[in-house]
Amino acid sequence: MRGAWAGRPARVLAAVAALLGAVAAAPPPDWTAAPAEARPYVYVEGEAGSVLRDTLSLTNEGTAPLTVRLSGRGAASFAFAAPALTVPARTRADVPFAVTVAADTSPGDHRGVVLAESGGRLVRVPVHLRVNGPSLAAFTVEDVRLDDAGTLRYTLVNRGNTVLAPRLAVRAQGFLGTVLDRPSRALPVSLRPGERLTRTEPWPDPPTLDSVTVDLRATAPGAAPVTARASAVFVSAVPAVTGVLLAAAAAAVATAARARAVRRRRAPPPGPAPEERTDESRSAEATAGEKR
Repeated sequence: MRGAWAGRPARVLAAVAALLGAVAAAPPPDWTAAPAEARPYVYVEGEAGSVLRDTLSLTNEGTAPLTVRLSGRGAASFAFAAPALTVPARTRADVPFAVTVAADTSPGDHRGVVLAESGGRLVRVPVHLRVNGPSLAAFTVEDVRLDDAGTLRYTLVNRGNTVLAPRLAVRAQGFLGTVLDRPSRALPVSLRPGERLTRTEPWPDPPTLDSVTVDLRATAPGAAPVTARASAVFVSAVPAVTGVLLAAAAAAVATAARARAVRRRRAPPPGPAPEERTDESRSAEATAGEKR
């Protein structure tokens, strides 16, 4: 028994090492899907109600035939010349497809995606659709809130039909003046038509005791500037405790004053002061006693 088990741990370790080596040396995916002419994404442009066309390139770099299934999602509908295509080994196949834009699609920029799937692997090819017509760049800032920790929350809403690149400036006024002033800066977002995006604006060092009004000013190229406002009262633990102690001390002083006033009202009124006796009055009293 001991001899049978002697070499087994070494064999197990060797098998694990071989498996890890195979995983590490696994070849890259042997097929690709991309817009024709090596473009980074599909771009189509036209009128609402039109049918736009482009081409997708499928490249099989493997040594066996490959079947790829195609579909699309987004603001338009997609139709492929072959929704499922078998690509021979070491071959590139160009697949035409059509993008149908609904008649009621608003002018402006829209997004979609072409999906290519094979062998459990899914490739997404971005589609940028531009519908011709009057463009409108408009947005709003909504649901502005400022919590006790100083975190500012707000929602950007694209009300137009173009993609927006918003900028934001923040300014906060306290009881004694400006407590926060952040100049306009570009936000790391791209706001699509109809999209709502909620963001937070941290404030690491908010006031400890102040009433603050925060003004947001948002801008985007081609759109009118928009503003929004939120208010909050900051009361930290130390000032709150100090205020409670001061209030308690003031209440104690007032109570003592009321008690003194009550005692004064209840005390009897003072009587007349005793008459001062002179030497003449004492002599008269002595003479009257002798006569008695």
